[in-house]
Amino acid sequence: MKRILVCIILGLLAATAAAQSTTGAPTQNISVGSDLAYRLFATRNMYTFIKLDTRNGQMWQVQWSTKSKSRFVSTLSDISRVDKEKEKNGRFFLYPTTKIYTFILLDQLDGRTWQVQWGNEEDRAVIEVY
Repeated sequence: MKRILVCIILGLLAATAAAQSTTGAPTQNISVGSDLAYRLFATRNMYTFIKLDTRNGQMWQVQWSTKSKSRFVSTLSDISRVDKEKEKNGRFFLYPTTKIYTFILLDQLDGRTWQVQWGNEEDRAVIEVY
């Protein structure tokens, strides 16, 4: 009886820990250096990253796989958010949200923001937030 109770308690603790790791605040991982032209941002999908051109806000969805037919790089936004003469390494940065398919793109110089939706091609969008 005591063993069964201990097993049940351990099982509940493990389930609680697993649930907390997937529902908590978004995780942000960044490469070292603020003057980089490109950064790769992890999503909560283990196969998908977002590549950001930090100079102008252009973005690509990068999917990796052990199967060649499942690997791809696809454009999320090929629109430059600033004029060429205003581009600067580190100007743009992506912040995760609690929604798996949504990031916020921030222009760190003038404060403008965009909601970035990644996923299947029909679900993708970059919408300025006023």
